[in-house]
Amino acid sequence: MNPNLASLHPYPFQRLATLIRDLAPAAKPAILLSVGEPKHEAPGLVLEKITAHMQSVSVYPTTRGLPALRAAIAEWATKRYGLNKIALDPERHVLPACGTREALFSICQTVVNACAEPAPIVILPNPFYQIYEGAALLAGAEPYYLNTVTETGYKMDFAGVSADVWKRTRLVYTCSPGNPTGAIIGKEEYAQLIELAQRYDFVIASDECYSEIYFDEASPPPGLLQIADELGIKDYRRCLVFNSLSKRSNLPGLRSGFIAGDGRLMHELLQYRTYHGCTVPSLTQHTSIAVWADEAHVHANRVLYREKFKAVLEILRPVLPVEQPQAGFYLWLKTPFDDEAFTKDLFSKENVLVLPGSYLSRDARGINPGRNHVRMALVAGVDECKEAAYRMRHFIESL
Repeated sequence: MNPNLASLHPYPFQRLATLIRDLAPAAKPAILLSVGEPKHEAPGLVLEKITAHMQSVSVYPTTRGLPALRAAIAEWATKRYGLNKIALDPERHVLPACGTREALFSICQTVVNACAEPAPIVILPNPFYQIYEGAALLAGAEPYYLNTVTETGYKMDFAGVSADVWKRTRLVYTCSPGNPTGAIIGKEEYAQLIELAQRYDFVIASDECYSEIYFDEASPPPGLLQIADELGIKDYRRCLVFNSLSKRSNLPGLRSGFIAGDGRLMHELLQYRTYHGCTVPSLTQHTSIAVWADEAHVHANRVLYREKFKAVLEILRPVLPVEQPQAGFYLWLKTPFDDEAFTKDLFSKENVLVLPGSYLSRDARGINPGRNHVRMALVAGVDECKEAAYRMRHFIESL
């Protein structure tokens, strides 16, 4: 067996299932807000496109994907981020992916040399999406957890990393808007990280899968390629972005995403993915072309999230210190006592399931930044989210 498997931690949802396994929930309809799985209606055009391209299931898809899909992704990203200096070339800078999850894993296996001396480091935010850590461990790298806490605005403090750590760093995972905090990496922070990447020769893997869920229509979150373009970074060197239709378009089951950026790295990544078997089904690709081209359903999606956050925050503010995140669909709530105990009691007394924050983070530099927090995914309908908030408020008032 691969000895690195022994270093993996149980996945958060495995731990959650164990936590509540012997508990009897309250006799109320279950409201599950633990998983970030959008429950909004999928775009109407999806079924139409799937039906029209059913015959494509008889053809092997290629790893590079359909030229029309890569062109659609490049067009979307160019328009979304105003890529005016460095053209995003569909032939050189774009690859389709089966969602962001497998792509974020793949990039670490591609760029990390486990035999290097000194031992390679992969930097990730803490709390974090668990794929970052698992990918680093299985690649034979040492994870370096960069705490995102209230004092840093829930952002990664790149200035706090020593030169010795940067010299060993091969990959930096970022997530903006953040999971679970919703924090947005600003233009200055991106520029700082790009400068560090050029100086110390590491790759930036920017997870931007929540990029289209924000609250101010006039101020969409910036992205890594946008800042690289503004800085004139040729060929988007050392910069890779990962995004998908899962959150943007309520299509987590379609498993459709992309990787975009550094042309040299994309060549190496294509070779890895060809052997790894990461091919997006042609049916998915044809459907995705149309979905990336449509923004009406994305705007409607944001309207629903704004409505939910407004209602839920009004309900919870009298009993919890809650604020609207900068973006995304999670509430990162501070709990009045231990996060595991809070999750268990809320489930048993109100049949509302959230995720303990300590399951999303590790002890680093003296703290576990997820402790005494829970993640609440506002992915259900408006009425169900409001009902969950009322139940949580009742639970806290009854303490």
